[in-house]
Amino acid sequence: MKATYFKYLLEFKRPSGTSRGVLLDKETFILEISANEKKGTGECAIFRGLSFDDRPDYEEKLKWLCENINQSPEFLKEELKGFPSIWFGYEQAIQNLKFGENLYFPSEFTEGQSAITINGLIWMGDVGYMEEQIQDKLEKGFHCIKLKIGVDWKSEHVILQKLREKFSKEQLELRVDANGGFSKEQAVTVLKQLADLHIHSIEQPIKAGNWSDMAELCAHTPTPIALDEELIGITDPEEKKKLLETIKPQYIILKPALVGGFSGSDEWISLAEQQNIGWWITSALESNIGLNAIAQYTFTKKSPMPQGLGTGALFTNNFESSLDLRNELLWFRK
Repeated sequence: MKATYFKYLLEFKRPSGTSRGVLLDKETFILEISANEKKGTGECAIFRGLSFDDRPDYEEKLKWLCENINQSPEFLKEELKGFPSIWFGYEQAIQNLKFGENLYFPSEFTEGQSAITINGLIWMGDVGYMEEQIQDKLEKGFHCIKLKIGVDWKSEHVILQKLREKFSKEQLELRVDANGGFSKEQAVTVLKQLADLHIHSIEQPIKAGNWSDMAELCAHTPTPIALDEELIGITDPEEKKKLLETIKPQYIILKPALVGGFSGSDEWISLAEQQNIGWWITSALESNIGLNAIAQYTFTKKSPMPQGLGTGALFTNNFESSLDLRNELLWFRK
């Protein structure tokens, strides 16, 4: 086998607001593995400022992988433990090399027979911009909307109240993502206010790494809590188990690029199910290459919940896609 990679800069159609600031572009790396006149493509989807492997020697490790591509997968996985997004790209490229074309996990989804239900993602901004996005998603028939919160809670709370006045919890599932934007004291109040509005769940109400505070919140919360950033950087299965047993969250959210690819996600899902913890999968601003692979993987996991895979239309210079979003259903075009 031979391997090469190249860097690619994805440009947002519109600056996208999160509690970490406004994103204008997104750097990523495309890995290509070839063998027997066939080629497999994967995306090493690093997320600067969030990824566990956002390190100065990132490209050096990518070069190392290309030079050592014929080593055993077990050896490579161990060596890339500190670089989950590179391992994620490797897993994709190997799967694609195996199945060809734009296939990673052949299924009824890739046959165009079944679709994946996704949530509509609302980016942070002023009230007008957020309401404009919400209106667009509602007109497209979304039954589950996820809003980024944690920058201006007073305004965000008003938006959620207005939504709930118009749509009951049976008509519209509302999820919120705080990206660690609240203090523990603020979170206690916010969790009560969210419960009054029948909010489905809140992602990462406080910053990751505060296990005891998060455990206390999860034990008494009137609104289900989902861990997201909390999972990043934990690669040892025993440590994963310990985290879930300590915090006892209601849900976990898996971004394969950040938690060690498909195999890392499989580990988290298995441990969560053993402890009756719910889960769903989301993308992490990958290009259409990574998003396609994640969508195919997600379908095989058979989660009945809406998944977070609606980021394919965010960029002006994305790669061609086999994915086709029709209202809230993500289809695969053969």
